[in-house]
This record gives sequence, structure tokens and C-alpha cells, in this order.
Amino acid sequence: MTGRTTPYHVHPGGPEDPDPYADPYADPARRAARWRPAAKVAAVVLPVCLIGWLGWQAVANSSRDVSSNASAPRYAEGDRVDGSDADGGSPAASAAGPAAAADPSAPPSPSAAASPSGGPKPLAGRTVLLDPGHNTGNAEHSAEIGRKVDIGNGRKECDTTGTSTNAGYPEAEFTLDVVHRARQILQDRGATVVLTQDGDRPWGPCIDERARLGNDAKADAAVSVHADGAPSSGTGFHVIMPARVVSGPADTSAIVEPSHRLGVLLRDAFKAGTGEPYSSYVGQQGLDTRSDLGGLNLSKVPKVFIECGNMRNSGDAQRMADPQWRQSAAQALADALTSYLTG
Repeated sequence: MTGRTTPYHVHPGGPEDPDPYADPYADPARRAARWRPAAKVAAVVLPVCLIGWLGWQAVANSSRDVSSNASAPRYAEGDRVDGSDADGGSPAASAAGPAAAADPSAPPSPSAAASPSGGPKPLAGRTVLLDPGHNTGNAEHSAEIGRKVDIGNGRKECDTTGTSTNAGYPEAEFTLDVVHRARQILQDRGATVVLTQDGDRPWGPCIDERARLGNDAKADAAVSVHADGAPSSGTGFHVIMPARVVSGPADTSAIVEPSHRLGVLLRDAFKAGTGEPYSSYVGQQGLDTRSDLGGLNLSKVPKVFIECGNMRNSGDAQRMADPQWRQSAAQALADALTSYLTG
């Protein structure tokens, strides 16, 4: 043998001659030699293909992630997605000054949950009643606003003229402006907003009608916006919540607890969002409970009042006359209602 592995056919009595019909790879050594080049090629090509496939998968996954994130709801840093307890930490509220931003006890704001450009609508399907206190025309209708109405546990005047700053800025103008600003924010978040009056009435409405409008709308929450006319030495804001009153047409049994929750949220949001201190002359820590207000006694829906400050105090009056501060107040009001309705 000379080292050849090709099978031979041996003719009897003659020389060895290759058999042209024999399997040239029948010999194991020959068969192994046949596949050795293919194995080398596979050893190189397969890892390259695998690396290419893995790279393609990484690019595809990255593209899917980018696409998914682009369509996801966007929230500002520090916002809770579930919209729970909020402060007024919006751009408008931050303009109120360091006091608003530095409060460590203030919970995060849901203000970024709303998107006027078509983002999430956390208040879709919700109805809010906003009650701008008093009416600039009340002073010219003393007979109408002076008549008494039933508030359940007594009778009170239909309405009053409200107060004003020493410079003549009326409470009724202040409350309507704040309510208009809050209405826009709430509507951007998907809420249906009902007003007790929109500057379109010559006077009133009376306090019993203000309550009835919220009841008829089946509002999920209601806030009556006011400003106080206390002695000039007093400063600050306070939130008024309903006491339990069961008398005549009044029965607040079902709304006392939810109104208290709304009141606390509004107190916290307003302080954080506007920098206004708690009232120094009424209530405790910015909260007060009363049983003599027809707008609360006759309400069948969770409702609170807020006295945004004392218009007779020079510092409070200066803040309330500032449109930027009023925007902060409206933002805080909307944020508190959003937290209450989504929390």
C-alpha cells in the first residue's frame, strides 16, 4: 500500500485496479476527510450568523421600546401616576415663591396628569361644582338678597354683597376670576364643571339655590370660593367643612366624612401652592367646621368653602390682587379636587 484509501477491485491473477463503481467514501478515514472542510466552514459561519441575529434582535427590541415610550402617558418628575395626594407644585404654583417649593410635608402634585393637547384625562366622567361667592350686582338688589331662606336649622339672608380690599377690589370679582382659572384646568383634565353663576346674573343666586345646583348636577365634589373681610390684623386662609346637621331640608350625614377629606386636601394644596399661611384668627391649622352655612347644610354632595385670605389685611390683599397668585390659587384648587376624585 502506498497510503491510498480508495477501494480497489482485485482481478484474480491480475494487478490491482480501481473499481469505478465502488463508493469512494466507504472507507471511514476517507469519509472523515470529506467532511473536514465543511466543518471548518461551519465553525466560522455559524457564530457569525448567530452574532448577526442577536444584534438584529437588540435593534428590534430597542425600536419597540422607543415606540412604546413615545405613546405612554408623560408625568412630570415627582408626580404620582395614581394621582394620589397632591400639592400645588405646578409651574404656576412654583411662581408663588420658595415657601411653596420648600414645604417638605407637601405631597406631590397631580397637575401634570392633565394634558390640554390630548394626553390623559383623569377626571373624565366626573362632575365638579364651583361656586364663586357673591355677585358684583348684589349691592344693587338689596331687597332680593335680603330675604330669608331656610337653611335647615334656621333662616338666613339669601346672600350678601361680599367684601373688598381697601383699594376697592371686590370679593365677587376675585372669586369669579379664580373659578374661571380653575375651571379651565379641570376641563383640561376631562371634568364637567358646573358654575353656580358666571357673571351672567344681575344678582345672586341665593345660598339655597347654590346648594341645589350642585345637588341637581349630581356633582362628585363642590367648592365654594370666597375671600374674608375680617379685622385687618388677621391674615391667612382657612377651609370650612360641614358639621353634621339633620334638620328640616338639611341632612349632611352622608357628606361630612368625604367633605372633611376634601377639606384637608384643599388645605394642604392651597398652602403649598400659594404660600398663604393658615388663618391667624379663625379655625385650627387652616380648618374650620360650621353648621350655620346654607351652602353646606343643604348640600347632598361633598362640599367645602375656602376663604382664600383676608381682603382687609394689606399683605393678603396684595397677593389676591396679583393675577399670578390667583393662578396659583386656581391650580391648588384644581389639584386638590383631582386628588380627591382620583385618590
